[in-house]
Amino acid sequence: MVLTAHAIVGASIANLMPNHPMLGFATGFASHFLLDSIPHWDYHLLSSKKDPQNPLNDDLILGKNFLIDLMKIGTDFLLGIIISILLFVDISNFSLTSFFTSAIFWGIAGSLLPDALQFVYFKWRHEPLTTLQRFHNWVQNKKKLKNEPVWGIISQLTIITTLATVSILIL
Repeated sequence: MVLTAHAIVGASIANLMPNHPMLGFATGFASHFLLDSIPHWDYHLLSSKKDPQNPLNDDLILGKNFLIDLMKIGTDFLLGIIISILLFVDISNFSLTSFFTSAIFWGIAGSLLPDALQFVYFKWRHEPLTTLQRFHNWVQNKKKLKNEPVWGIISQLTIITTLATVSILIL
């Protein structure tokens, strides 16, 4: 799944428990793996180096292509945060301090952390990151919608729209 989808789902779940930021973080973290288990589409990273024999050897190669990927990832990251804020935060009372202590922020952080830890693993292959990466690889749905971006995007939009709507309507 793209980071935007992970962030919005993490925020949607955390929105249901506004007085429990650490529970928001934990459920956001768990939601990441649940979403990755659903057939989905991901954008291609130019700096990605895949090892079909052993996915634990996959890597992101630092260089010109990585900078292009970083812009793509950064845009995706910011889009997820901005949409989550617009959906779940009272903008009229917005302050960075209240946002950074909110369950919404921690739900977003938890939902994005597994992919951030993948990058750390690629550059520092030690425990507990190796076990987490092995789990992350295992949970990834093997049916990728790589050549079907329209269906992949529609499926992600359906999931985030449903969860965000339920979360908003319940509160």
